[in-house]
Amino acid sequence: MEDYHKEIKIAMIKANMAEDRKATMIRFLNELNREIANVVKLQHYVEVEDMVYMATKVQRQLRKKKHVWSTFNLGSHHHGGRI
Repeated sequence: MEDYHKEIKIAMIKANMAEDRKATMIRFLNELNREIANVVKLQHYVEVEDMVYMATKVQRQLRKKKHVWSTFNLGSHHHGGRI
């Protein structure tokens, strides 16, 4: 996610484009995975970098949560589906 943000920033500099901070934040939010965007939208941000940080944090938490659930589900199937 941070790499994506850096790539966009570099591309805009190369194209000599300037974008309003609010427009950049809206564009970034619209390009996020819906599950991540829903959490990020709940916060107030002044800088795009803060949004990137929060989105990255949420992404890590969701991956961790999905890993725990997939491990749990594999374990329950291993025991005949009983918990």
